[in-house]
Amino acid sequence: MADTLRSVSRGITHGLRDAVFGILVLYKLYDTRIEEVETKRESVSMLARRREAAKVEGEKGQAMPSTGKAEPPKLVHRIVQCCALNGGVFWLSIVLFYKLVLPFLHFTTNYFIGESTLHGVVWKYVASTLSYTFAALWILPLFLLSKVVNSLWFQDIADAAYKKTQGKPQLMPSVSRLIADILFSLLVQALFLVQVMLIGLLPIPAVGQVIAVIHICLLYAQYSFEYKWFNMGWEVQRRIAHIETNWPYFLGFGLPLALLTSLPSSYVISGCVFSILFPLFIISANEAPTVTEIYCDFPLRLFSATVSISNTIFSKSTKRHSTTSQKKMGASPTSTPCRKPSADSTSASPKMQSFSMTGTPKKQGLNVSDTPYKKHGCSSSDVSAKKEQTLPPGITPKLPSSPVLRKQVRMQTDLYD
Repeated sequence: MADTLRSVSRGITHGLRDAVFGILVLYKLYDTRIEEVETKRESVSMLARRREAAKVEGEKGQAMPSTGKAEPPKLVHRIVQCCALNGGVFWLSIVLFYKLVLPFLHFTTNYFIGESTLHGVVWKYVASTLSYTFAALWILPLFLLSKVVNSLWFQDIADAAYKKTQGKPQLMPSVSRLIADILFSLLVQALFLVQVMLIGLLPIPAVGQVIAVIHICLLYAQYSFEYKWFNMGWEVQRRIAHIETNWPYFLGFGLPLALLTSLPSSYVISGCVFSILFPLFIISANEAPTVTEIYCDFPLRLFSATVSISNTIFSKSTKRHSTTSQKKMGASPTSTPCRKPSADSTSASPKMQSFSMTGTPKKQGLNVSDTPYKKHGCSSSDVSAKKEQTLPPGITPKLPSSPVLRKQVRMQTDLYD
């Protein structure tokens, strides 16, 4: 038991170390590039500088190949954009509204109305109206917009960091598997968030909070490593199994982000903090080595319920889609039922069956008691009488009024001719 606790503590410490020190990769990267530039400036002479400048001027109009040195500016540029959007625009606007605009309006109304019961009633309605309007017209649209933009910027940061350290991403060979993997992963994460909310409602506050923090740490670790594992070609089942098997490491990795996002009381402010810090954890996850050490003998199956529910939803939706497609393919609007040939028609050749020795057309397996003849106002005796008539050459019989009989007589006349 003591060895297990010691191993779990070591795994949490290693994950926490990789999460914190992996952020310093940007500083080391730029420090290395600055040192390379300074060394190069000191080594080249003035003539070499002129030759290099002339060479650059000559190649100015040509397209330069993309190398890894172009990735760090893109990384920092995206990180600065995330901080500016979520911190400088979103978070700062909320702080200014609730800490500056509302207090100023409260002071103004108090100055004109005075400290009275009327002012309290008026300010109550004014403050609530302004808060709801601000939330509906500014916070909600900007929150949705930031979610979409942040997802694109996070993907750019992860791809740039992976190309710089690992090379070309190894995506899945099939596009359908790629789309199914993304949808299944999103569904698992959404159901896992619901699971965290339900755990937070446990009647024992301390136990519920501890279990919820463990869930959040593993979820944030999955968020961080998802981009790297996806570029490595890992499927969602392998990613989830890796987290559940090495849960002490990922618990320590997601712990700093979980603690920092839990400090604000507002869900929107917590989302801003997450969007500002999450790019740094993406880089830390990209720089972290693949976990090979087993810190605990038993896995922590926290994703089992969400994975089973997701499998059930996907299987039912796939079965429903296949059933619908089969129905659409089976019932064609232009298809007509085929008449089964009789035994007489299959026993001899068609020419021998068409005519008798006297030149009279014989019945070609037609059931005269069928319902189409009754629908058109003729009986089976009429059809038999029409068929027993001989057709002399050059004489066209009078066609009956029924469309079905008219078609049958024309067919017999063509066969006789």
